[in-house]
Amino acid sequence: MTRPSTHILRLLRWGRTLAKHGALRGIEHDPNTPAQVRRLVRIARLGTFQPQTPDYAGAFQAIGPAAIKLGQTLATRPDIVGDDAANNLLTLQDSLPPVPFAAIRREIEASFARPIETLFQSIEEDPVGAASIAQVHRAVTTDGRTVAVKVLRPGIREKFGADLQTYEWAAAHLEALGGEPARLRPRLTIANFKRWTLRELDLRREAASASELAEMMKGTEGYLVPGIDWDRTNGRVMTVDWIDGTKISEIETLRAAGHDLNALAEHLVLTFLKQAISHGYFHADMHQGNLFVQADGTIAAIDFGIMGRIDRRARLWLAEILYGLTTGNYRRVAEIHFEAQYVPSYHSVDEFATALRAVGEPTRGRPVSELSVGQMLDSLFAITREFDMQTQPHLLLLQKTMVMVEGLATQLNPKINMWDVASPFVRDWIRDELGPEAAIADRLRKDTETLLRLPDLVRRIEDKFPAKGGAPDAPPLPDVELVWDRREGSRGWGGYLLALALGGAGVWAAQALGWL
Repeated sequence: MTRPSTHILRLLRWGRTLAKHGALRGIEHDPNTPAQVRRLVRIARLGTFQPQTPDYAGAFQAIGPAAIKLGQTLATRPDIVGDDAANNLLTLQDSLPPVPFAAIRREIEASFARPIETLFQSIEEDPVGAASIAQVHRAVTTDGRTVAVKVLRPGIREKFGADLQTYEWAAAHLEALGGEPARLRPRLTIANFKRWTLRELDLRREAASASELAEMMKGTEGYLVPGIDWDRTNGRVMTVDWIDGTKISEIETLRAAGHDLNALAEHLVLTFLKQAISHGYFHADMHQGNLFVQADGTIAAIDFGIMGRIDRRARLWLAEILYGLTTGNYRRVAEIHFEAQYVPSYHSVDEFATALRAVGEPTRGRPVSELSVGQMLDSLFAITREFDMQTQPHLLLLQKTMVMVEGLATQLNPKINMWDVASPFVRDWIRDELGPEAAIADRLRKDTETLLRLPDLVRRIEDKFPAKGGAPDAPPLPDVELVWDRREGSRGWGGYLLALALGGAGVWAAQALGWL
């Protein structure tokens, strides 16, 4: 188990990097920041020269791979980091200098326990992409197929594991302070981040995700997921069909090739909605480097390390919320929040509906170029504090992906109105899922299932009563011993404050001498 002093030293080192980029200023000045955290921030920034404009993305990039992934997650949480930080973190590029090919060759051969020549006729030494977790090389298999080979960076699992332990330790201490930190549930946020990250660190899981998405979307015209070469895939290496096409962000190239950019923008939005609303399983890393447009207009997706999943009940509520906002039925949207127990029952439904109206009315009928989904989400985050609405981590990936899709759609068509595109799809889906025929069929199916498992159902009701609403049960969180709860006879607060002071001095001196 990692010692608290190790966590403190890591946090000090990261804090110094954040301070040098001006990224701690917002935390220090936020009135909701606990006094204990504010004091630690002041220690971390002692002696640094901070830029006038904070560079949050640069700070997370400088800290390392796990911080890059965490920064991308926090980009969806303006309620935690603030609007300016969230917008800046959206620019965070998941790219690092490539690992030398000799190390990549060793990883491939060790993972398959065979020479690389038995797998590939040829493999290009220069990668086509190098990110924080893995890098990708173009290759030709022994049977002549052109493929993309994704390989984990050597030692990346161990590095992420160590950093994740410190994130958990820090989140537990922050949440234990109570107040606003407890409402934001940082432990659950880190638990979800850990689950997403561990999936990315097992390339078999990514391959399975791609296979599942391909099967789900096989009836959707104009959307492609590359096939998996399972014989050349394992936990550290994944091989998929090579995708030829133009990056969806290369607007002038797409226009020169004769593509209808407005149609592409709408198709992108609708394919995302089909994944998220119809199936409850969606590609959650839809940035501009992961989507290509083929010659016939097909949108091809790559990189399936981050996938989102929403159960049917949450999708029904989500669809009704989206449709209510687009049609102005704020009362119904408010009722859904209370039915799902997202908002505590001691608040007024009518007051919450009025607050939602203040968010929704400015967005209706306007193109994204004037007012965006991202801005609307920021406004929704702003009212959650007033109504004591706890964070819903199971929707974080959805929020993040909606912002990404909006950004790409706006590049293709600056005048697109996301609501106008989404509204017919959501309306039809609600009709199909909640209409009379669907209700009757659903009731028959559920009643039959209930009769067959009535004894278990009764026991489950007793165990689970009262119902938890729209959010799934929180995953088990790791036991973290708080430094102020340590048993008598072990080192107490005094020792850790001394370690903090000495560690801070050591980190400051090392940076002053150019060692860090």
